Amino acid sequence: MRRFVSTFSAVSAACALVACASAPMMAKPFDQSAMPAAVQVPAGNKVVLETVGVGQITYECRVKANTTDQFEWVFVGPDAKLMDRSGKEIGKYFGPPATWQSMDGSKVTGAQVAVSPAQPGAIPLQLVKANPAMGNGAMQGTSYIQRVATQGGVAPAKACNASMVSVKEIVQYQADYIFWRAV
Repeated sequence: MRRFVSTFSAVSAACALVACASAPMMAKPFDQSAMPAAVQVPAGNKVVLETVGVGQITYECRVKANTTDQFEWVFVGPDAKLMDRSGKEIGKYFGPPATWQSMDGSKVTGAQVAVSPAQPGAIPLQLVKANPAMGNGAMQGTSYIQRVATQGGVAPAKACNASMVSVKEIVQYQADYIFWRAV
């Protein structure tokens, strides 16, 4: 009987650990009070979805506008997976145009409203005003999208010059994309 109780206790404890480990992570709701004013969402909107985008940004070496002898890395577009806070893939982010698409097929594009500097070596924080969503699903009714908690994604550090025109470089990045809906 003693062995049964001991074995039962061990099995119960293991089951409890598995249950806790498989439960979705509960993230604290997004708080924009620490965000720079330029990228804060206007009052009258609420967070409806928090995602983490993990992927790549492509840059291309091009001649600077209005010059013939100056060159720069130009943003071409993103290609990222969107994950929920538990790490489950729920969509993708790609472009151009910048498009956030849910696994349910709904998608949304938008126009940049503002940016604000992020930590050194990271792409800026961003506020996007969403266009009407295409398809029914998670993206339906999105009013704004914030890009926050950015890591990486800046243009390559290596030189961009005449011999490299049209060369593309891919950099890794990560950012949180917070989706808002009017209330």
